[in-house]
Amino acid sequence: MTQTQKKPINPFSQTHNQNQNPKTESSSSSRNGMKLIVPLQSVVQGRNGFLLGSLIPCALFYFFQLYLKRRRSNSNSNNNPSSPSSSSSPTLVLPRSSSRSNLSSRGSISRVRLSKLASILSKPDDSLYYIGLDRVLQDPYDVFVNPNGIIQLGLSDNKLCLDLIEKWLVKNLEGSVMGNNDMNLSINGIAPYQAFDGLNELKIALADFMHQVMGGSVEFDPSNMVLTSGATPAIEILSFCLADQGNAFLVPTPFYPGFDRDVRWRPGIDLIPVHCRSTDNFNLNITALEQAFSQARKRGVKVRGILISNPSNPVGNILTPEMLFSLLDFAEDKNIHIIADEVFAGSTYGSEEFVSIAEVLDSEYIDKSRVHIIYGLSKDLAIAGFRVGVIYSHNKTVLDAAKKMSRFATISAPTQRIVTSMLSDKRFIQEYIDTNRHRIRRVHDEFVDCLTKLGIKCAKSSAGMFCWADMSGLIKPYSEKGELELWEKFMSVAKINITPGSACHCIEPGWFRICFTTISFEEIPLVIERIRKVVKTCKSSS
Repeated sequence: MTQTQKKPINPFSQTHNQNQNPKTESSSSSRNGMKLIVPLQSVVQGRNGFLLGSLIPCALFYFFQLYLKRRRSNSNSNNNPSSPSSSSSPTLVLPRSSSRSNLSSRGSISRVRLSKLASILSKPDDSLYYIGLDRVLQDPYDVFVNPNGIIQLGLSDNKLCLDLIEKWLVKNLEGSVMGNNDMNLSINGIAPYQAFDGLNELKIALADFMHQVMGGSVEFDPSNMVLTSGATPAIEILSFCLADQGNAFLVPTPFYPGFDRDVRWRPGIDLIPVHCRSTDNFNLNITALEQAFSQARKRGVKVRGILISNPSNPVGNILTPEMLFSLLDFAEDKNIHIIADEVFAGSTYGSEEFVSIAEVLDSEYIDKSRVHIIYGLSKDLAIAGFRVGVIYSHNKTVLDAAKKMSRFATISAPTQRIVTSMLSDKRFIQEYIDTNRHRIRRVHDEFVDCLTKLGIKCAKSSAGMFCWADMSGLIKPYSEKGELELWEKFMSVAKINITPGSACHCIEPGWFRICFTTISFEEIPLVIERIRKVVKTCKSSS
């Protein structure tokens, strides 16, 4: 009996055929499924046989098709060519999360968000004070490199005595930083971390300097000091300590444009202008303070303090002792603080004598805890780049809080060592104070006299590095718009930068602050000639 020989089955040929003709596999699977369904129909015939004979086969057929579909997908994934790296090691397949799926849609992600503060601060400046400073940086005057550039008269920077500072530094710089056998002045004394609120040696030297600058009539206790990197962070730290966001300070106008940033930006404290008039040489009066305080209360604003500049910036007048006592009485009655910015205390040149608010605190009935003084060395010692400021207060809670916050405004250790050494040189300091006052007086008198000859009058002043000039006769119309147009003429025609009164919140149009300590005595004719061009242009057009 002859037996039929079966050919050996090649296991790879079946897989090969399936891969090449998937349709054939699908049709074959369908026929196999039907072969399974037909016998089942005969099994379930009888009672309810028609119903069961229809549902059960359909359900089985559905699951069978699902099984074949999954089997085909697994077969295709196994047959895909793998990369050289994947062939040597297993590849970990991570499931795609919903967040990754969102990233795949191009353009569906919005711009990353920033804080409200950053969005506000990133906007272009709207103060002509800062706009003017920026324009000078773009086209600065230099007698040799850029003689037709913009002359900076908008920044109260004292350059009249830099020769004295340079001479001292050349002679004493190395010894003041590294010392001669003194551990405090060696590298170990300046490289490591220091106290955030300032070295005690510098506090003692600053207390002596402030005593000397302010006429020797008041003593300052170094233990009541917190040192900061300039007067700007000192004002900001005090603002954080004395008021909450949404509260307000009363500020006599015109006032220094930088207060808007120092107090409003991060502390979030509002500044309420207390308008002073030219008829009274812009001197402060208590009646105006009362009105501003009452109006603020009606609006539901909590006034926490009075912010004053003494000597005044930008007018240059000095508060009398009688006015200082009246301010203290007002603050006591309203239960508010006083912040006294006295950074120009040593830059006096007039007949009026400067009196620090610290001097009137010696009276027994005055609450010293509500008075806080701001001082720095940027003006009286002409070292603005050194960034040395001080908070002076008798309020222990304020001092404790300010010491902790000073970590964000610490003076570098080398700077503190240099300044300590400089302030401790009593002979140099006395020579500097006398020379500085003489040079300021000389430049001021000459500059104001030249302006007067041009028909420009200035407010009476006794301190500071600027004159408050009345140019209302040159503006047309008599409004803030006319003041802005005149300022633009000074920038584009005269090529000098001065600060308009609107930037200082002055209620009367036409007043400008002109800083005369940024130029030498020999450069005054050049500046006056440039101002003359604008005066001539305005008079010819009118």
